[in-house]
Amino acid sequence: MKRLITAVGGAVAVAGCVVGLLQLGPDTSGPRPAAVPAGAHSAYVSPVDAARKATEAYPDDPAVWAGLARAEIEQARTTLDAGRLDAADKALRRSLALDGADNYAAVTGQGLLANARHEFAKGREDGLQATRMAPDRPAGYAVLADAEIQLGNYPQARAAVQRMLDIAPTTAAYSRAAYDLETNGRPEDAAIALQRALDSAVTPDEQGFVEARLGDLAWSRGKVDQADRHYRRAVAAVPDHPYGQAGIARVTAAQGHTGKALELYARLVGRTPVPQFLLESLELRHPAGNSNQGSEKAALAAQVQMARADKGPVDPHLILYAADHGDPKAAVELGRRAWKNARSVIVADALAWALHRAGRNTEALTYARRAAATGWKNALFLRHRAAIEHSLGMPEASGLLSEAAALTSHPDADR
Repeated sequence: MKRLITAVGGAVAVAGCVVGLLQLGPDTSGPRPAAVPAGAHSAYVSPVDAARKATEAYPDDPAVWAGLARAEIEQARTTLDAGRLDAADKALRRSLALDGADNYAAVTGQGLLANARHEFAKGREDGLQATRMAPDRPAGYAVLADAEIQLGNYPQARAAVQRMLDIAPTTAAYSRAAYDLETNGRPEDAAIALQRALDSAVTPDEQGFVEARLGDLAWSRGKVDQADRHYRRAVAAVPDHPYGQAGIARVTAAQGHTGKALELYARLVGRTPVPQFLLESLELRHPAGNSNQGSEKAALAAQVQMARADKGPVDPHLILYAADHGDPKAAVELGRRAWKNARSVIVADALAWALHRAGRNTEALTYARRAAATGWKNALFLRHRAAIEHSLGMPEASGLLSEAAALTSHPDADR
């Protein structure tokens, strides 16, 4: 396999921020299923159902229990149903009870689960253990890459992704390569990598994931019509695909159909009330910032309250919500806690914005620069940094705003 640099080279702005939770790429560490023929999705048996049947047939096989855990985690990634992670945990415990000595599948499963729960230091440990156990198998490198990205260790993440590409150039490897390329300011190369990921996809879930990512990438580059096509293909592959549905709502709003977009968001958040979708709907409903009422605000405020109380992982979208529509001091509190656990550029940006909204611009600039360190062409990051620099009287702010405007002009929205 060629090196990564040549292998793929030859809201709402919030939507462009791909958060690590269950979103970097699919898990293809288990046995690869046969490709699904066009038009045959109605007969498709989900990986979770197939894995459950395997545990019934072979209840004393540790590998099938680890396979069930992987399937549950993958389903959680696809549906954003975090409740499936508890089922995955139980399956992994069963697998390890049957074989606790040399259980590579369970170790990688533990890493996937840790990353899904935002326990990235634990995910990194599991990924390193897995790569030591089996240096020529890709699953451990996927776990390691996802954890390193969220910990802000981008060179180490890139090395893990490159190893995945060398061992098994599948959808899982190409999708992670695309994220690395986009994060490092190479969106054109990221699009090539995602197309290769799509060409390698063999299940509807993989197809839906990659199409939604292609939609996000097109959206971030102002290609609204292209984004719309990808989002609709994601939903065609997986009818309830949350990111595909959110993308369609986003495009509908960009095309000037606000009422229809709000209807789409209402249906989406009724099923999947995650902070990103709630925040997009809130900011579409109240573009001028007058968000004192509404179901989205109530749901987000409740989630902020729970996040502050349980001391668990923090979704960066909750930090942005608290900064702009709630209590900036609470946003700083959440942002600092998130930063202790994950040091990605996304968390750096959210903390920078919270500090700015709380009037702490000198400290905010430090984190805004951390968010810009990889060169990601992200309009939200640029606007946040521009506001911070403007508050500090820095002349570079206007140039950042112009760059952000160029990225989000959506020149084809009316075509």
